Amino acid sequence: MNLELEGSVAFITGASKGIGRECARVLAEEGCTVVVTARGKESLEETARELSERTGQKIMPIAGDMSRPEDIERAVAETVDSFGRIDILITCAGSSPGGLLENLTEDEWFSSLNLKFMGYVRACRAVLPRMREQGSGSVVLVVGNDGLKPTPWETTAGVANAADINFASAMAEQYGKSGVRINTVNPGPVNTDRWEGLEEAFARDKGVSRERAHDLAVGSIPFGRICEPEEVADVVAFLASPKASFVHGAHVPIDGGQRKALMDI
Repeated sequence: MNLELEGSVAFITGASKGIGRECARVLAEEGCTVVVTARGKESLEETARELSERTGQKIMPIAGDMSRPEDIERAVAETVDSFGRIDILITCAGSSPGGLLENLTEDEWFSSLNLKFMGYVRACRAVLPRMREQGSGSVVLVVGNDGLKPTPWETTAGVANAADINFASAMAEQYGKSGVRINTVNPGPVNTDRWEGLEEAFARDKGVSRERAHDLAVGSIPFGRICEPEEVADVVAFLASPKASFVHGAHVPIDGGQRKALMDI
């Protein structure tokens, strides 16, 4: 399907690997100029080189830490200086530690909220007023399904993601009248380095083997497998495109119908 994105400028946080990287690839293949951001400069630049060679599109890396307001503001300003506009914002940066309430520290709670929630707020705060001035734009926040399906083991992520969903709904109310669409996608387990770390933490806290933890995750999904990053990226690209022109304020699960209670043992 032609998503009618040729010539659009996309800005993606957390784009050096995983879901963010796949979003950059799909949008570049659809004809977008893509700006990718992440904390690790070396891996980010390597990602930009690889994707540019693969897609033939301009992929511009700008290193930055989304937990620092000055970094996101600088990255957005550099993008606008280079390309004149931002048509698409996709937020993927941030991970949250798994663990039970009695084992989580104050620092782990603040770290999760600072990056996974406030990082998204900072990106939107830097980009949305510019989209309002343009009279158009599309924002897709990649938010875990634990914001919709809470579990006691994923409380730091679940709380941050629930806040993201609430924030996205509020911003949709404010900016929709200016022609800016705002939606979230909500993946369950996805085959990335981040999920591997969460699986290890789940095994530790539940006192089971890594293999058993993986089996429990897979067993909670009717399809009998976890999601691949490109499956999330395809939905993100559709929501970002004019093909989804009347989808606004939506929260789209991409979790294969996961029932998280089946992971509890």
